[in-house]
Amino acid sequence: MEFPAENPETPALTKAHLAELLFDKIGLNKRESKDMIEAFFELISERLVEGKDVKISGFGNFQIRTKAPRPGRNPRTGESIPIQARRVVTFHASHKLKDQIQGDKPAGQVPQALV
Repeated sequence: MEFPAENPETPALTKAHLAELLFDKIGLNKRESKDMIEAFFELISERLVEGKDVKISGFGNFQIRTKAPRPGRNPRTGESIPIQARRVVTFHASHKLKDQIQGDKPAGQVPQALV
């Protein structure tokens, strides 16, 4: 799969790249493509903020984890400081994605969850 020309300053896959792929591969107009990508990420964000897991078949799982408070230290001064409890997002890749990364299976098309 080829991606639109990457900006040397941002070599990562961006929302703009994803919208361009929807435009090229599916034939949605550019506005619809952009709106679909925005809606997709908004939905994921909303679910995570609500504390619910997000599972994308063939890709992986996003989960909210609550980290307990713990003692920490300022690396510059060595001063002990408390680190408050907080919620963090974790991502666990699916076996299918892990296999593709390792080269065990050929990379397919855009995962169905993203199309």
